[in-house]
Parts: sequence; C-alpha cells; structure tokens
Amino acid sequence: MTIFSDIQRTAIASLLLLSFAKAYAIEKGQIAPDFSLPSQSKQIKLSDYRGKVVYLDFWASWCAPCKKSFPWMNALEAKNAAKGLRVIAINVDAKTEDSQIFLNKVPAQFAIAFDNKGLTATQYQVAAMPSSVLIDKDGKIIAIHKGFNEESAKTIEAEIDAALAK
Repeated sequence: MTIFSDIQRTAIASLLLLSFAKAYAIEKGQIAPDFSLPSQSKQIKLSDYRGKVVYLDFWASWCAPCKKSFPWMNALEAKNAAKGLRVIAINVDAKTEDSQIFLNKVPAQFAIAFDNKGLTATQYQVAAMPSSVLIDKDGKIIAIHKGFNEESAKTIEAEIDAALAK
C-alpha cells in the first residue's frame, strides 16, 4: 500500500526542489558568494576585492553578445578603476583553449577567471550568456543582469556610478 500517488510524489518533489533553489538563490542585498578561481597568472578570490565595487561578468567563447561586451568592459574599468571599480569576467567554457581563441580576438584588460566545471556559474545561478552581478564595496549584491546590449550597458553604468559615489 502506497501513501502517495505518483502525481503527489512528483508534486512533493517539485516543491522540495523549488524551496531548495529559493534557499540558495542569489538576490539583491545579500552578500555575494565568495569564490576562488584560477586566472592566467594567479587565483582570483572575490573576497580579496572587498572595498571595491565589482562588476562580475559570466561569459563563454561562443556568446555573440560577449564579443560586444568586452570592449565596453575594457573602457568601463579604464574609466572607473581609479574610483574603485574592478571588472572580473568568469569564463565558463569547458576547455580553456576555447576561451584563449576568443581572448586572442577580443582582448581583455581586466581580470579573467576560469570556471571550467561551472561551479561558480551554478552558485550564481547563471541562466544566460553573458550574465552579470554588480557587487558593492561591502560585498553585497546591488544588481543582477542577464544578457548585454546598449540599453543594459546604460543601466549598468548608472548603477556603477551610484555605487562608486557611496
């Protein structure tokens, strides 16, 4: 004799998964999850950037909007580094070689980290390429963005200006 029908078990499992996902969802106002990832020269650890405003970008070599966002991020950090902004771009390609081909064509003048296993992307619930998280000087999430275009760039720049002014 079973207590629950298949439909009831499925409904219960779905509710448990949703509550689990919600418990680990990143949201504005919460402390950004720390990570430590390799770069081309050293480990990049988010907690080392406390006291800075961080624009955290998740990207992949196959992402067309990422090609447009890189020159913008280069200019963004160049313009705002002295004010306390740091750009960290996390590559999620399974093969680092794929990211190197991209970077040879679209160079980065900001920190690049590699998340080949996608663990940090999962932690940040990345669902689109590119996705970004803006983090304030205290390590709290200010904004979460999916995708990139000229309109979103204007919004992000305004958010960064406000964060740097605090």
